[in-house]
Amino acid sequence: MRDYYHVKINLPGGIASPGFLKEVLLAAREANVHKVRFGARQQLLMTVHYEEMRFLEKNLKNASVRYEINTDRNPNIVSSYCGEDVFRTGQWLLANEYHSVLDCFDYQPALKVNISDSNQSFTPFFTGNLNFISSPEPHFWYLYVRPKQSNVVFRWRELVYTNEIGKVANAVETCLLEEEFVDEETLFASVNARIQYISQPATNEVELPSFSLPYYEGFNRYKSRTWLGLYRRDELFSVDFLLDVCALCMKTKIGEICITPWKSLIIKGIEDQYRGDWSSILGKHNINVRHAANELAWQTEDHHEEGSVLKKELIQYFDKHDTRTFGLCFGIQTRPKSEVFGSILIKKRPLLRIGQLAVFSLYDIYYTENFNPNSRRLVAFEKGLYRMQLAVQLEKLCRRFSNQRSKLGMHLAFTADEELQQQPEQGKVLHQCPDCFTVYDPQYGDEQQNIAPDTPFESLPESYCCGVCGSGKEEMVEVVLELS
Repeated sequence: MRDYYHVKINLPGGIASPGFLKEVLLAAREANVHKVRFGARQQLLMTVHYEEMRFLEKNLKNASVRYEINTDRNPNIVSSYCGEDVFRTGQWLLANEYHSVLDCFDYQPALKVNISDSNQSFTPFFTGNLNFISSPEPHFWYLYVRPKQSNVVFRWRELVYTNEIGKVANAVETCLLEEEFVDEETLFASVNARIQYISQPATNEVELPSFSLPYYEGFNRYKSRTWLGLYRRDELFSVDFLLDVCALCMKTKIGEICITPWKSLIIKGIEDQYRGDWSSILGKHNINVRHAANELAWQTEDHHEEGSVLKKELIQYFDKHDTRTFGLCFGIQTRPKSEVFGSILIKKRPLLRIGQLAVFSLYDIYYTENFNPNSRRLVAFEKGLYRMQLAVQLEKLCRRFSNQRSKLGMHLAFTADEELQQQPEQGKVLHQCPDCFTVYDPQYGDEQQNIAPDTPFESLPESYCCGVCGSGKEEMVEVVLELS
């Protein structure tokens, strides 16, 4: 008999209402579950002792909550909604579009489905079997299909209308699972023999942005409000803390909590008057924010501690040696059939087995083509490494990436002419936030807060605050820019 069971609850699109999440957490607490985690596919995960399982199942069934135990027959639908509005997004893809897509799924997918904005790089594009990506045509989506147990991705020949995505996904899944998959043409013909749907020809490949992982933790300003990103070093969130989060969301009329593929949470729409309440919750539960960016760029397997322990070791080495990892993300795979997202992948493999037990293991390091984590092509860097050799070899690969980025002109610096044009004049007086060092330059104003260019600092409203961390106008200090 198992001592513990792994329970998975899907949160479609990585969206959870505070009321629903509260019901689940109360059921978990009654089953003596004190901590939960969120998975790479934006689902809720918990580990439950076998003696408590009957209580948890009873409570979940009473609350009409669907769940799976030790299986993943119905993978969660992943979406980029968690980054909508707070990170760069497309012109037409807004919150209502995501909800329209999710509402049209009237079945439980057996294949992995990804719903992605083509203008973001916060969530993966091709980790699903059916990958819908927004196109330049409003309300139409690319579909990229990756058959199960395959690493080949091909583009559907048609763009799919928003409200038809659920129907098309169901038909493609049925054909892939019930019929023998032969080729793209056969699959396309088979689906079109089953259903009719609104579409238009897909004449070009999707144009994806270069990868850049935005900083997704802490208090951050957007428009006239604040969003809060919550990351836990051990990937565990206490049930009591999350219940307090749900209660404050309901009190302040925040209708959604977003789960990210980085096993963290994003809470949008925090009004200024309630920011102190959120800080109080963090203090009450001793929740730290503003971890180093290189620590946030890792993905490990769900329900598996080994990857998390190795991640901690490697981050400590990077910190000690001040290793630059900007532009990269890392995945650790310790089990053969698991899937993680990353531009650099660390894969563990057994060297010697006795039955099902791996007696001795080695590690291989791969990187994706052009270090783009959305590429399905892996390039071997070093194979057959001992664990103690991993950190040094990873540092070498990070340096190779930085050198390659510089040589190919992929760095983000301006050209010399552009830089001269955009440099403020010497001796100019600006105002700087003392907490995050963001500068207010009257020449450019602050577009996000509707401050027009050429607005002097003294003319800013008293309610003006730092656009990054929210520090008040009165806290900003004068600085004189001097150019050498």
